[in-house]
Amino acid sequence: MLSFIKKNKENSWLVGAFVIVALILWNTNVLFQNLKKEERTKMELWGMAQQEVIENSTVNNLTFQILKQTWINPMIHVDEKGKIIGFKNIDWDPEQEDSLVIYSRLNKIKRENQPILIRYQDSLSNINQKLYYGDSILLKKLQYYPLALLLIIFLFGAVLYFVFKTSKISEQNRLWAAMAKETAHQIGTPLSSMIGWITLLKEKEEKSEPLNEMEKDIERLQVITDRFSKVGSLPELQPADIIGETQKTLQYLEKRSSDLIAFKSKLPQKKILIPLNPQLFSWTLENLIKNGMDAMKGKGIITLKLLEGVQTISIEISDTGSGIGKEKFKKIFSPGYTSKKRGWGLGLSLAKRIIVDYHKGKIGVKSSVLGKGTTFEITLKKKH
Repeated sequence: MLSFIKKNKENSWLVGAFVIVALILWNTNVLFQNLKKEERTKMELWGMAQQEVIENSTVNNLTFQILKQTWINPMIHVDEKGKIIGFKNIDWDPEQEDSLVIYSRLNKIKRENQPILIRYQDSLSNINQKLYYGDSILLKKLQYYPLALLLIIFLFGAVLYFVFKTSKISEQNRLWAAMAKETAHQIGTPLSSMIGWITLLKEKEEKSEPLNEMEKDIERLQVITDRFSKVGSLPELQPADIIGETQKTLQYLEKRSSDLIAFKSKLPQKKILIPLNPQLFSWTLENLIKNGMDAMKGKGIITLKLLEGVQTISIEISDTGSGIGKEKFKKIFSPGYTSKKRGWGLGLSLAKRIIVDYHKGKIGVKSSVLGKGTTFEITLKKKH
Protein backbone atom coordinates (compact mmCIF):
# COMPACT_ATOMS: atom_id res chain seq x y z
CA MET A 1 0.00 0.00 0.00
CA LEU A 2 2.82 2.40 0.93
CA SER A 3 4.68 1.58 -2.28
CA PHE A 4 1.48 2.27 -4.27
CA ILE A 5 1.07 5.68 -2.57
CA LYS A 6 4.75 6.46 -3.13
CA LYS A 7 4.46 5.53 -6.81
CA ASN A 8 1.35 7.71 -7.19
CA LYS A 9 3.19 10.64 -5.62
CA GLU A 10 6.08 10.19 -8.05
CA ASN A 11 3.63 10.04 -10.98
CA SER A 12 1.79 13.14 -9.76
CA TRP A 13 5.09 15.03 -9.63
CA LEU A 14 5.84 13.99 -13.21
CA VAL A 15 2.35 14.97 -14.41
CA GLY A 16 2.61 18.29 -12.56
CA ALA A 17 6.02 19.02 -14.08
CA PHE A 18 4.69 18.17 -17.56
CA VAL A 19 1.67 20.48 -17.11
CA ILE A 20 3.89 23.36 -15.92
CA VAL A 21 6.26 22.92 -18.87
CA ALA A 22 3.31 22.75 -21.29
CA LEU A 23 1.83 25.98 -19.84
CA ILE A 24 5.16 27.80 -20.09
CA LEU A 25 5.63 26.70 -23.70
CA TRP A 26 2.03 27.68 -24.57
CA ASN A 27 2.39 31.13 -22.95
CA THR A 28 5.70 31.64 -24.74
CA ASN A 29 4.09 30.79 -28.07
CA VAL A 30 1.18 33.20 -27.38
CA LEU A 31 3.64 35.96 -26.45
CA PHE A 32 5.67 35.24 -29.59
CA GLN A 33 2.61 35.45 -31.86
CA ASN A 34 1.40 38.68 -30.20
CA LEU A 35 4.79 40.34 -30.59
CA LYS A 36 5.01 39.20 -34.21
CA LYS A 37 1.54 40.63 -34.90
CA GLU A 38 2.46 43.89 -33.18
CA GLU A 39 5.63 44.23 -35.23
CA ARG A 40 3.68 43.67 -38.47
CA THR A 41 1.11 46.29 -37.45
CA LYS A 42 3.95 48.80 -36.99
CA MET A 43 5.39 47.91 -40.40
CA GLU A 44 1.97 48.31 -42.03
CA LEU A 45 1.59 51.68 -40.32
CA TRP A 46 4.98 52.77 -41.69
CA GLY A 47 3.95 51.59 -45.17
CA MET A 48 0.72 53.62 -45.03
CA ALA A 49 2.66 56.68 -43.89
CA GLN A 50 5.12 56.20 -46.75
CA GLN A 51 2.26 55.92 -49.22
CA GLU A 52 0.66 59.12 -47.90
CA VAL A 53 3.94 61.04 -48.27
CA ILE A 54 4.25 59.96 -51.91
CA GLU A 55 0.62 60.67 -52.81
CA ASN A 56 0.23 64.01 -51.02
CA SER A 57 2.40 67.04 -51.32
CA THR A 58 1.79 67.98 -47.68
CA VAL A 59 2.57 65.75 -44.70
CA ASN A 60 0.74 66.05 -41.43
CA ASN A 61 2.53 65.83 -38.11
CA LEU A 62 1.34 62.29 -37.32
CA THR A 63 2.63 60.89 -40.62
CA PHE A 64 5.92 62.69 -40.09
CA GLN A 65 6.31 61.17 -36.61
CA ILE A 66 5.58 57.68 -37.92
CA LEU A 67 8.20 57.97 -40.66
CA LYS A 68 10.68 59.46 -38.25
CA GLN A 69 10.24 56.45 -35.93
CA THR A 70 13.09 53.99 -36.56
CA TRP A 71 11.39 51.02 -34.84
CA ILE A 72 13.62 48.04 -34.10
CA ASN A 73 13.11 45.82 -37.15
CA PRO A 74 15.50 45.67 -40.11
CA MET A 75 13.58 47.24 -43.03
CA ILE A 76 14.28 47.32 -46.76
CA HIS A 77 12.08 49.34 -49.16
CA VAL A 78 12.11 48.18 -52.83
CA ASP A 79 10.41 49.40 -55.97
CA GLU A 80 8.24 47.34 -58.31
CA LYS A 81 11.36 46.00 -60.07
CA GLY A 82 12.91 44.83 -56.80
CA LYS A 83 15.50 47.60 -56.65
CA ILE A 84 16.32 48.85 -53.16
CA ILE A 85 15.23 52.45 -52.70
CA GLY A 86 15.61 52.70 -48.93
CA PHE A 87 16.54 50.79 -45.77
CA LYS A 88 16.56 51.15 -41.98
CA ASN A 89 18.25 49.33 -39.13
CA ILE A 90 20.60 47.58 -41.57
CA ASP A 91 24.31 47.53 -40.83
CA TRP A 92 25.58 48.44 -44.31
CA ASP A 93 27.82 51.28 -45.51
CA PRO A 94 27.19 52.04 -49.23
CA GLU A 95 30.48 53.91 -49.49
CA GLN A 96 32.64 51.00 -48.30
CA GLU A 97 30.63 47.86 -49.04
CA ASP A 98 29.37 46.32 -52.24
CA SER A 99 25.62 46.39 -52.98
CA LEU A 100 25.67 42.59 -53.07
CA VAL A 101 25.91 42.66 -49.28
CA ILE A 102 22.59 44.41 -48.75
CA TYR A 103 20.88 42.38 -51.50
CA SER A 104 22.08 39.23 -49.74
CA ARG A 105 20.55 40.58 -46.54
CA LEU A 106 17.33 41.29 -48.45
CA ASN A 107 17.09 37.64 -49.54
CA LYS A 108 17.37 36.55 -45.89
CA ILE A 109 14.71 39.02 -44.75
CA LYS A 110 12.31 37.83 -47.47
CA ARG A 111 12.23 34.40 -45.78
CA GLU A 112 11.21 35.84 -42.40
CA ASN A 113 7.97 37.73 -43.15
CA GLN A 114 5.52 38.48 -45.94
CA PRO A 115 6.18 41.94 -47.47
CA ILE A 116 4.01 45.01 -46.88
CA LEU A 117 2.56 46.30 -50.20
CA ILE A 118 2.73 50.05 -50.85
CA ARG A 119 0.42 50.87 -53.78
CA TYR A 120 -0.24 54.30 -55.22
CA GLN A 121 -0.98 55.95 -58.55
CA ASP A 122 1.01 58.72 -60.16
CA SER A 123 -0.01 60.73 -63.19
CA LEU A 124 1.10 58.04 -65.64
CA SER A 125 0.65 54.62 -64.07
CA ASN A 126 0.08 52.51 -60.99
CA ILE A 127 3.10 52.04 -58.75
CA ASN A 128 3.58 48.95 -56.57
CA GLN A 129 6.37 49.02 -54.03
CA LYS A 130 7.16 46.58 -51.23
CA LEU A 131 8.49 46.85 -47.70
CA TYR A 132 10.41 43.79 -46.50
CA TYR A 133 11.15 43.55 -42.81
CA GLY A 134 12.88 41.07 -40.54
CA ASP A 135 12.09 39.98 -37.01
CA SER A 136 13.46 42.07 -34.20
CA ILE A 137 16.29 40.77 -32.01
CA LEU A 138 13.84 40.32 -29.13
CA LEU A 139 11.55 38.15 -31.28
CA LYS A 140 14.47 36.03 -32.50
CA LYS A 141 15.60 35.43 -28.94
CA LEU A 142 12.08 34.49 -27.97
CA GLN A 143 12.03 31.87 -30.76
CA TYR A 144 14.81 29.93 -29.03
CA TYR A 145 13.39 30.33 -25.53
CA PRO A 146 11.31 27.08 -25.64
CA LEU A 147 14.38 25.15 -26.81
CA ALA A 148 16.47 26.67 -24.03
CA LEU A 149 13.73 25.84 -21.53
CA LEU A 150 13.54 22.23 -22.75
CA LEU A 151 17.34 21.95 -22.54
CA ILE A 152 17.31 23.28 -18.96
CA ILE A 153 14.54 20.83 -18.04
CA PHE A 154 16.47 17.98 -19.68
CA LEU A 155 19.66 18.89 -17.79
CA PHE A 156 17.70 19.23 -14.55
CA GLY A 157 16.13 15.80 -15.15
CA ALA A 158 19.55 14.31 -15.90
CA VAL A 159 20.96 15.74 -12.67
CA LEU A 160 17.98 14.38 -10.70
CA TYR A 161 18.42 10.97 -12.32
CA PHE A 162 22.15 11.00 -11.56
CA VAL A 163 21.54 11.99 -7.92
CA PHE A 164 18.83 9.33 -7.58
CA LYS A 165 21.02 6.64 -9.14
CA THR A 166 24.04 7.63 -7.04
CA SER A 167 22.01 7.60 -3.82
CA LYS A 168 20.55 4.21 -4.76
CA ILE A 169 24.03 2.76 -5.42
CA SER A 170 25.28 4.31 -2.19
CA GLU A 171 22.36 2.75 -0.31
CA GLN A 172 23.11 -0.64 -1.87
CA ASN A 173 26.78 -0.31 -0.96
CA ARG A 174 25.89 0.49 2.66
CA LEU A 175 23.58 -2.55 2.70
CA TRP A 176 26.29 -4.85 1.37
CA ALA A 177 28.83 -3.42 3.82
CA ALA A 178 26.44 -3.95 6.74
CA MET A 179 25.75 -7.53 5.61
CA ALA A 180 29.48 -8.23 5.26
CA LYS A 181 30.27 -6.88 8.73
CA GLU A 182 27.38 -8.83 10.25
CA THR A 183 28.62 -12.00 8.49
CA ALA A 184 32.12 -11.43 9.92
CA HIS A 185 30.62 -10.95 13.37
CA GLN A 186 28.50 -14.11 13.12
CA ILE A 187 31.43 -16.23 11.89
CA GLY A 188 33.68 -14.92 14.64
CA THR A 189 31.86 -16.67 17.52
CA PRO A 190 31.99 -20.31 16.28
CA LEU A 191 35.47 -19.68 14.87
CA SER A 192 36.85 -18.79 18.29
CA SER A 193 35.34 -21.97 19.66
CA MET A 194 36.90 -24.06 16.84
CA ILE A 195 40.32 -22.56 17.55
CA GLY A 196 39.98 -23.65 21.17
CA TRP A 197 39.01 -27.20 20.22
CA ILE A 198 41.90 -27.49 17.74
CA THR A 199 44.33 -26.38 20.46
CA LEU A 200 43.03 -29.06 22.83
CA LEU A 201 43.24 -31.77 20.14
CA LYS A 202 46.80 -30.78 19.22
CA GLU A 203 47.87 -31.22 22.82
CA LYS A 204 46.84 -34.89 22.55
CA GLU A 205 48.08 -35.48 18.99
CA GLU A 206 50.99 -33.17 18.22
CA LYS A 207 51.93 -34.72 14.84
CA SER A 208 48.50 -35.14 13.31
CA GLU A 209 48.44 -34.12 9.64
CA PRO A 210 44.64 -33.74 9.50
CA LEU A 211 44.76 -31.43 12.53
CA ASN A 212 47.47 -29.32 10.86
CA GLU A 213 45.35 -28.96 7.75
CA MET A 214 42.27 -28.12 9.82
CA GLU A 215 44.29 -25.45 11.60
CA LYS A 216 45.30 -23.96 8.25
CA ASP A 217 41.66 -23.88 7.16
CA ILE A 218 40.65 -22.18 10.40
CA GLU A 219 43.40 -19.61 9.85
CA ARG A 220 41.96 -19.13 6.40
CA LEU A 221 38.53 -18.57 7.89
CA GLN A 222 40.06 -15.92 10.13
CA VAL A 223 41.48 -14.21 7.03
CA ILE A 224 38.07 -14.36 5.33
CA THR A 225 36.40 -12.94 8.45
CA ASP A 226 38.94 -10.13 8.47
CA ARG A 227 38.16 -9.43 4.80
CA PHE A 228 34.43 -9.17 5.44
CA SER A 229 34.99 -6.89 8.42
CA LYS A 230 36.94 -4.48 6.18
CA VAL A 231 34.17 -4.13 3.57
CA GLY A 232 32.79 -0.59 3.61
CA SER A 233 35.81 0.91 5.39
CA LEU A 234 39.03 2.27 3.95
CA PRO A 235 41.75 -0.34 4.60
CA GLU A 236 45.30 0.60 5.55
CA LEU A 237 48.01 0.00 2.97
CA GLN A 238 51.39 -1.00 4.34
CA PRO A 239 54.62 -2.09 2.63
CA ALA A 240 54.25 -5.80 1.90
CA ASP A 241 56.02 -8.35 -0.30
CA ILE A 242 53.69 -8.89 -3.24
CA ILE A 243 55.67 -11.95 -4.38
CA GLY A 244 55.26 -13.69 -1.00
CA GLU A 245 51.53 -12.82 -0.77
CA THR A 246 50.93 -14.10 -4.30
CA GLN A 247 52.75 -17.37 -3.58
CA LYS A 248 50.73 -17.92 -0.36
CA THR A 249 47.44 -17.55 -2.23
CA LEU A 250 48.52 -19.82 -5.07
CA GLN A 251 49.74 -22.55 -2.70
CA TYR A 252 46.50 -22.46 -0.72
CA LEU A 253 44.29 -22.66 -3.83
CA GLU A 254 46.47 -25.30 -5.55
CA LYS A 255 46.32 -27.62 -2.53
CA ARG A 256 42.52 -27.37 -2.34
CA SER A 257 41.76 -27.58 -6.06
CA SER A 258 41.06 -30.54 -8.30
CA ASP A 259 43.99 -32.53 -9.71
CA LEU A 260 42.56 -31.76 -13.14
CA ILE A 261 43.56 -28.11 -12.75
CA ALA A 262 47.25 -27.31 -13.29
CA PHE A 263 48.83 -24.17 -11.84
CA LYS A 264 51.73 -22.44 -13.57
CA SER A 265 53.41 -19.33 -12.16
CA LYS A 266 56.19 -17.03 -13.34
CA LEU A 267 57.28 -14.89 -10.39
CA PRO A 268 60.53 -12.97 -9.83
CA GLN A 269 62.86 -14.68 -7.35
CA LYS A 270 63.06 -11.72 -5.00
CA LYS A 271 61.01 -9.58 -2.66
CA ILE A 272 59.09 -6.62 -4.07
CA LEU A 273 57.64 -4.32 -1.44
CA ILE A 274 54.66 -2.16 -2.46
CA PRO A 275 51.81 -0.44 -0.54
CA LEU A 276 49.37 -3.32 -0.08
CA ASN A 277 46.58 -4.75 2.01
CA PRO A 278 47.53 -8.47 1.94
CA GLN A 279 44.09 -9.82 2.92
CA LEU A 280 42.21 -7.87 0.26
CA PHE A 281 44.87 -8.48 -2.40
CA SER A 282 44.67 -12.23 -1.71
CA TRP A 283 40.88 -11.99 -1.99
CA THR A 284 41.21 -10.41 -5.44
CA LEU A 285 43.54 -13.15 -6.67
CA GLU A 286 41.18 -15.80 -5.33
CA ASN A 287 38.20 -14.27 -7.12
CA LEU A 288 40.03 -14.08 -10.45
CA ILE A 289 41.49 -17.59 -10.19
CA LYS A 290 38.18 -19.14 -9.08
CA ASN A 291 36.46 -17.29 -11.93
CA GLY A 292 38.95 -18.95 -14.29
CA MET A 293 38.30 -22.36 -12.72
CA ASP A 294 34.57 -21.94 -13.26
CA ALA A 295 35.18 -20.92 -16.89
CA MET A 296 37.25 -24.11 -17.39
CA LYS A 297 34.55 -26.24 -15.70
CA GLY A 298 37.08 -27.79 -13.33
CA LYS A 299 39.67 -28.82 -15.93
CA GLY A 300 42.47 -26.77 -17.48
CA ILE A 301 45.50 -24.59 -16.77
CA ILE A 302 45.75 -21.47 -14.59
CA THR A 303 48.81 -19.33 -15.40
CA LEU A 304 49.96 -16.40 -13.27
CA LYS A 305 52.67 -13.97 -14.37
CA LEU A 306 54.07 -11.05 -12.40
CA LEU A 307 56.00 -8.38 -14.31
CA GLU A 308 57.91 -5.56 -12.62
CA GLY A 309 58.03 -2.16 -14.29
CA VAL A 310 59.74 1.05 -13.26
CA GLN A 311 56.73 2.45 -11.39
CA THR A 312 54.18 -0.37 -11.53
CA ILE A 313 53.65 -4.09 -10.99
CA SER A 314 51.55 -6.03 -13.50
CA ILE A 315 49.93 -9.36 -12.69
CA GLU A 316 48.36 -11.48 -15.43
CA ILE A 317 46.00 -14.35 -14.56
CA SER A 318 45.16 -16.59 -17.52
CA ASP A 319 42.84 -19.57 -17.89
CA THR A 320 42.02 -22.02 -20.69
CA GLY A 321 38.26 -21.64 -20.29
CA SER A 322 35.37 -20.67 -22.53
CA GLY A 323 36.45 -17.04 -22.99
CA ILE A 324 34.48 -13.78 -22.81
CA GLY A 325 32.89 -11.78 -25.62
CA LYS A 326 34.50 -8.36 -26.17
CA GLU A 327 31.18 -6.59 -25.54
CA LYS A 328 31.21 -8.00 -21.97
CA PHE A 329 34.73 -6.86 -20.97
CA LYS A 330 33.40 -3.98 -18.85
CA LYS A 331 30.01 -5.45 -18.01
CA ILE A 332 31.46 -8.40 -16.04
CA PHE A 333 32.76 -6.01 -13.36
CA SER A 334 29.28 -4.61 -12.68
CA PRO A 335 27.68 -5.63 -9.34
CA GLY A 336 25.19 -8.46 -9.77
CA TYR A 337 26.34 -9.46 -13.27
CA THR A 338 26.95 -13.19 -13.62
CA SER A 339 26.80 -15.79 -16.37
CA LYS A 340 26.44 -18.65 -13.87
CA LYS A 341 23.19 -20.25 -12.78
CA ARG A 342 24.35 -19.91 -9.20
CA GLY A 343 26.15 -16.94 -7.76
CA TRP A 344 25.63 -13.35 -6.67
CA GLY A 345 27.81 -11.74 -9.33
CA LEU A 346 29.93 -9.92 -6.74
CA GLY A 347 33.37 -11.54 -7.13
CA LEU A 348 34.71 -9.44 -10.00
CA SER A 349 32.91 -6.35 -8.71
CA LEU A 350 34.67 -6.70 -5.35
CA ALA A 351 37.98 -7.33 -7.13
CA LYS A 352 37.59 -4.08 -9.08
CA ARG A 353 36.69 -2.15 -5.93
CA ILE A 354 39.71 -3.52 -4.04
CA ILE A 355 42.16 -2.73 -6.84
CA VAL A 356 40.73 0.56 -8.15
CA ASP A 357 39.16 2.21 -5.08
CA TYR A 358 41.46 0.94 -2.33
CA HIS A 359 44.81 0.43 -4.07
CA LYS A 360 44.36 3.10 -6.81
CA GLY A 361 45.37 0.58 -9.44
CA LYS A 362 43.77 -0.88 -12.57
CA ILE A 363 42.06 -4.16 -13.38
CA GLY A 364 40.53 -5.41 -16.60
CA VAL A 365 40.40 -8.06 -19.28
CA LYS A 366 43.66 -7.93 -21.21
CA SER A 367 42.57 -10.42 -23.85
CA SER A 368 40.04 -13.19 -24.42
CA VAL A 369 39.33 -15.68 -27.18
CA LEU A 370 36.07 -17.58 -27.19
CA GLY A 371 36.71 -21.27 -26.61
CA LYS A 372 40.39 -20.74 -25.74
CA GLY A 373 40.58 -18.67 -22.57
CA THR A 374 40.86 -15.28 -20.90
CA THR A 375 43.66 -13.18 -19.41
CA PHE A 376 42.93 -10.67 -16.63
CA GLU A 377 45.48 -7.98 -15.80
CA ILE A 378 46.03 -6.16 -12.50
CA THR A 379 48.28 -3.09 -12.39
CA LEU A 380 49.47 -1.73 -9.02
CA LYS A 381 51.66 1.27 -8.23
CA LYS A 382 54.95 0.72 -6.45
CA LYS A 383 54.52 3.95 -4.51
CA HIS A 384 51.55 6.14 -3.54
